[in-house]
Amino acid sequence: MRLPRPPRPRSLAGQLFAMQIVLVTVVVAVCALFTYLTDRAQADRAARDLVTAAARGVAGSPSVRAAVASDDPTARLQPFAEQVRRDTGITFVTIMDPGGIRWTHPDPERIGEKFVGHIGPALAGETFTETYTGTLGRSVRAVTPVRDENGEIVALVSAGLAVEEIGDRVARQVTALIGVAAGTLALGGLGTYAVNARLRRHTHGMNARELSRLHDYHQATLHAVREGLLLLDGDGRIALINDAGRELLGLTGDQVGRHAAGLGLPAPLTETLLSAEPRVDEVHVTEDRVVVVNTSPVSGGERHGTVVTLRDHTELQALAGELDSVRGFAEALRSQAHEAANRLHAVVSLIELGRAEEAVDFATAELELAQALTDQVVGAVGEPVLAALLLGKAAQANERGVTLELAADSRIDDGLLPASLPARDLVTILGNLLDNAVDAALEGAGARPPHVTVTVRATGDELLLSVRDSGTGLDPERAADAFRRGWSTKGESRGLGLALVGQAVRRNHGTLGTARAPDGGAVFTVRLPLRAGAAVPT
Repeated sequence: MRLPRPPRPRSLAGQLFAMQIVLVTVVVAVCALFTYLTDRAQADRAARDLVTAAARGVAGSPSVRAAVASDDPTARLQPFAEQVRRDTGITFVTIMDPGGIRWTHPDPERIGEKFVGHIGPALAGETFTETYTGTLGRSVRAVTPVRDENGEIVALVSAGLAVEEIGDRVARQVTALIGVAAGTLALGGLGTYAVNARLRRHTHGMNARELSRLHDYHQATLHAVREGLLLLDGDGRIALINDAGRELLGLTGDQVGRHAAGLGLPAPLTETLLSAEPRVDEVHVTEDRVVVVNTSPVSGGERHGTVVTLRDHTELQALAGELDSVRGFAEALRSQAHEAANRLHAVVSLIELGRAEEAVDFATAELELAQALTDQVVGAVGEPVLAALLLGKAAQANERGVTLELAADSRIDDGLLPASLPARDLVTILGNLLDNAVDAALEGAGARPPHVTVTVRATGDELLLSVRDSGTGLDPERAADAFRRGWSTKGESRGLGLALVGQAVRRNHGTLGTARAPDGGAVFTVRLPLRAGAAVPT
């Protein structure tokens, strides 16, 4: 039996929309209620002010005082009171004698009857207001005395406004208020809908729980992936970087918001990060790593940023260097085997021709020539890795027509190199320097035969590696660029070897220098400390 699927929670935009609608409704309702109560109170105060002003105005009129003193006050006061009532819009204007007998009234039949209401404070000379139910219904009224020239109270005036009339005025104001509130609610609802529609598009209709889960997955993925991930915004500033990215680029702390040009990275790597074109599997060298960089610009009509992935290529590059060395050794052995076979054939042929003494002389001379360099290297260099590397490179150079010589002052005893100085780094440094020197010697070959001289010497607290070639030399102005990734005199696809040399030297706290040889070639000198904390001269 298939269980019914639970309803999907409302999206975040929908929840915000509902909440905002309720909030706007409550705010509008509270404001409307407050305005209604305020208007009601203001209407009551305005009514009291109106009837008070009307009563005082009538009581202060000279014609009223004159009519009060006449034989028939009603005949003169009734038309006047009605005119005032119509002009002011109030419900009644009643003029009475001090005993409360009416001289005027909107209903002529009520004239002569006693006034319904309080008149005590007015007889005491005060003007007061009250809400009272009289012959015309409940009303807000004011009562004030009328004084003659001597200040004696000769009559009373009462002006009133029916409560129903006040309610009608408030009702008209409330109707307008409801219209304004409804319009405000409608505009608020439309604005809220527009904002939430935009929010729904940006959140792809996901609810709060889904967004929270997506954020958790996002953070977990960033920290779990072993490849470096770097996101740059359209201005080239870091928008996001994971732990692997900081490690591969040698960065520490929070880097978000920093410009890529201010990270202190090598210029070629910075150029790649800021490039508007995609880059695929570019190899770059940092201070202590070899990284493979891929970039993919993010655009949607305009450039929004760049996604950069970084892979650690350091170990693989080191293994590739060792593999190249082994391959070179194998090629050297193959070449030597081929040469040995040729020499052996020559010796056999001399013996077959009956020239045994010449065969012995030939074999002895070839053996002494082949053994001379081996004896020199093995006798001077007790470190087996360096000795093997020198013999292999000598064979490779000889096959290419370059003479590789070991300087007479070279000397390294076995076991002298510390464990902190990896043999792999020595192979990287010396192997790449020798390869570069052999290539330079061949390029500069002219009247003199190409040759390379290598010095390997351990003195005191440092290891000295020096390689000199017979090439055309290195321009002093370009010496600083020689160890930058991509710099080469041999084409665009080269230029990584010397960069790896510089990286390995820095990793082992050594120094690397270049100079021009007396005979015109280039000299590369590397100094590495043999114990921790030893100072290496620059």
